[in-house]
Amino acid sequence: MAEIIPHWLTKQAELKPNHIAIEMENGDEITFLQLKEQSQQLAKKLASLSVTQGTHIGIRSTNNVSMVIAIHALSYLGAVSVMLNTKLTKAELTYQIDDAEVAMVLTCESLAQSTRNMELPVPVKTFTDVELLTEKEVALRTEIDLADTFTILYTSGTTGFPKGVIHTYGNHWWSAMGSALNLGLSEQDKWLAVLPLFHISGLSILIKSVIYGMPVFLVEKFAEAVVHDAIINKGVTIASVVTVMVQRLIDSLDNKQYPKAFRCMLLGGGSAPVPLLEKAKQNHIPVFQSYGMTETTSQIVTLSPLHALEKIGSAGKPLFPAQLSISNPGDDTVGEIHVKGPMVTKGYFKNEAATKQSIKSGWLATGDLGYMDGDGFLYVVDRRNDLIISGGENIYPSEIESVLSGMKQIKEVGVTGKDDEMWGQVPVAFVVVRGTVSAVEIIRYAEKYLAKYKLPKDIYFVDGLPRNASNKLVRKSLAKWI
Repeated sequence: MAEIIPHWLTKQAELKPNHIAIEMENGDEITFLQLKEQSQQLAKKLASLSVTQGTHIGIRSTNNVSMVIAIHALSYLGAVSVMLNTKLTKAELTYQIDDAEVAMVLTCESLAQSTRNMELPVPVKTFTDVELLTEKEVALRTEIDLADTFTILYTSGTTGFPKGVIHTYGNHWWSAMGSALNLGLSEQDKWLAVLPLFHISGLSILIKSVIYGMPVFLVEKFAEAVVHDAIINKGVTIASVVTVMVQRLIDSLDNKQYPKAFRCMLLGGGSAPVPLLEKAKQNHIPVFQSYGMTETTSQIVTLSPLHALEKIGSAGKPLFPAQLSISNPGDDTVGEIHVKGPMVTKGYFKNEAATKQSIKSGWLATGDLGYMDGDGFLYVVDRRNDLIISGGENIYPSEIESVLSGMKQIKEVGVTGKDDEMWGQVPVAFVVVRGTVSAVEIIRYAEKYLAKYKLPKDIYFVDGLPRNASNKLVRKSLAKWI
């Protein structure tokens, strides 16, 4: 039996028409009623471009209100938003556009030229281009079927190409419910959205906003001064951040303190060093670690306010609708983290093999290692054995290795992460060469195919790579070489 609810933005516009939905850095505001009306108007203009139910539309944009309006507009048509990372190269974007069967890419004015210069395989329109069109009379959705696909976000695979994670409306709904049941809701709440909206951690804030009737303080790009001001002077009570942001905020806080009304700094994107968490505690910053991924529609395990100070270093317990298990724990109780719940994706777009491999009987095998203490709190010890998390961005060594191995002067290549004070980790490459090639030439080659944050920060020239009996690369040995 289908689970049908009223369209969540329309409903919130009825309940809180004059309440602020989005507040911007420059002081501009938009109410829930205005957000609904502008989203519906844009939906009718998109309909004139033959966007209809089931159409896949790519969105490549920085954080801005036009992007938010576009996402809601597509939902009024039953179309699917394919969120595109603004840092990707032409080759990376082209793959995702083709794989996701994207019909058109929408972009903001600041990225219009760079997007068009890529000569992508589908039409590119700016939000302004669409706003100038004539509305087409078309029936807009008044209800949401929670089983319908709402968004597709790509995540790099440990092997092969990136995979498109399907998110239903129900995944987003239950993610919001789980968060509310853990952190609670307050009429004073205002959530800072500084993480990219093309990431699930940023996108999920927008959905919480319309479900909770909560204002979002939207920031285009992280800057310590802007975030400090938002928390101290603009009434922000919750902020989603990654480790590098916490480090920079603490370093620039001086002797100031955040207001008591600021109740949660939700930390994702990889485990934070315990010394940093203790430093945050000393500065009275309420940092709550969380664990999640694109496949779980953001957080699925989060530290509760009740235990934030006594369980430093823990990601917490699974949110109310979620389940957690440790598969095949060893003598040290560490094993693979498995999760289950209505916020977990139903699978990968057009990739049944990957879906069957990762999801069995509703349980998602995360590939991450962790353990639970005697009180049932999760501690993550390794995010996907080989995964490098740099400033909150996921980097898979196999993707970099695949690119570098295409350079004729490189015979073998192995990539691993190196600790970095600023970014947490950065990728480095070990290469066995044929002939002569310099580190500068290797980086120049990689720049054609990889986003800047994926480029190796160091190139080590070696005579051979560590391999096991099956001739597989042993990356843990590479880490020891550093």
